[in-house]
Amino acid sequence: MNIKALLALSGVGIMCAIASTVQAAKPSDLYAGSCSTCHAAGVLGAPKSGDTAAWAPRLKQGRTELLNHVKNGYKNMPARGLCDTCTDADYTALIDMMTR
Repeated sequence: MNIKALLALSGVGIMCAIASTVQAAKPSDLYAGSCSTCHAAGVLGAPKSGDTAAWAPRLKQGRTELLNHVKNGYKNMPARGLCDTCTDADYTALIDMMTR
């Protein structure tokens, strides 16, 4: 094996090791760091977490539309909902958590 191939494989191995140590944030931690700012108290008309009656008409729009609202902003909600590190999967988990 030539040195370039060996170095390339070493780099891949290091990247895999680093990636395996990165843990995904828990929805409850993401909620506490971002969403709770408005959704815990219903600030500026935000539906409160766990208020199934307030979430019902929003859920009727579909989860795809709710995800679009989170990512792009909607009414008083800022784009990305104050969570710049969240992925679509994180947002979906947060929506699920708040709408129960």
